[in-house]
Amino acid sequence: MTEHNPLLKLQDYGQSIWLDFIRRGMLESGELQELIDEDGLRGVTVNPSILDEAIRQTNDYKEAIEELAAQGKTAREMYETLAIEDVQRAADMFRPNYDGSEGRFGFVSLEVSPRLAYDTDGTIERVRYLWRELDRPNVMIKVPATEEGLPAIEQLTADGINVNVTLLFGLPRYRKVADAYLGGIEQRLRAGEPVDRIASVASFFLSRINVLIDPKLEEMVEAGGSKGEKAAGIKGEVAIASAKAAYQIYQEIFEDGRFQEAAEAGARVQRLLWASTSTKNPEYSDIKYVEPLIGSKTVNTMPLRTIEAYKDHGDPAPRIEEGVEEAWQTLETLDELGIDIDEMTQQLEEEGVDKFVTSYDQLLDELESRKG
Repeated sequence: MTEHNPLLKLQDYGQSIWLDFIRRGMLESGELQELIDEDGLRGVTVNPSILDEAIRQTNDYKEAIEELAAQGKTAREMYETLAIEDVQRAADMFRPNYDGSEGRFGFVSLEVSPRLAYDTDGTIERVRYLWRELDRPNVMIKVPATEEGLPAIEQLTADGINVNVTLLFGLPRYRKVADAYLGGIEQRLRAGEPVDRIASVASFFLSRINVLIDPKLEEMVEAGGSKGEKAAGIKGEVAIASAKAAYQIYQEIFEDGRFQEAAEAGARVQRLLWASTSTKNPEYSDIKYVEPLIGSKTVNTMPLRTIEAYKDHGDPAPRIEEGVEEAWQTLETLDELGIDIDEMTQQLEEEGVDKFVTSYDQLLDELESRKG
């Protein structure tokens, strides 16, 4: 019964659920529409690795690829055409949600080429192109939270483009991301431009934090002693602690004086989005990165299996502000153990960019091979 669906209950606590997966077959079969209608799905994200997988494993794109190849398109042009078509169709399906919520919900995100992650000007130019081509108010373009991405985020926000800031792992970088968004909003206000329909999310990646740090903690546990005891107490907890700390920073930023002037002009907060929420460690709950992070004006983007798991046995309650002192203590303990979280999150960012580039290149190689 729909009324007992835990996914729908999340909306009561101010959280939106997005799907981190889409392929053309879902758009045509009605599967995506069903998720919108029955499970309250409020958004979706697209990335090259998912498109690559769909092209290799299904016939969803066979005719479209043959047609584009016949037109002499390059692999990159083929990719962008296919992705833009999917995002436009999905955005149209979410449009009633977007219009009915005055632009708060119903977004579809498309990634700018990860090869531009360290190229500010290239990112700005390509995002502007994708925004024009998509031509939908309820799309977001994903820009990585690299140092070079920060000025691009500010400029694109000033342009009036909805930005989904991706590959965000660390708290100091999150502050800079929020600052870049606010800077873009303030530029628009100074120029007399409207700010009331600009939407942005800061996508904080979670499970990868534990995947990197847990083995270091396990080594300490095995070594025993007081360090081992401390390590045992925080194993598996660092990602959630980081997210809870990020939410406290979010509240601090968007409740202070600087944002209030923008808010009075209609500006909206840049919502925190929990990404990388599939559980990688089978010892942990399959909804580990959902249940503790439910809170107002947040988004959780999940793979389909996590959505299904939460629908089956989720127990929604507003928990994001529970255990905040323990969260900060977890991060302090990490420091006491000699693990530099900022160094770790920088490594994760670099690895994340590399993984995105690899997926992107694999997709272009696959499309090139289909040209015959």
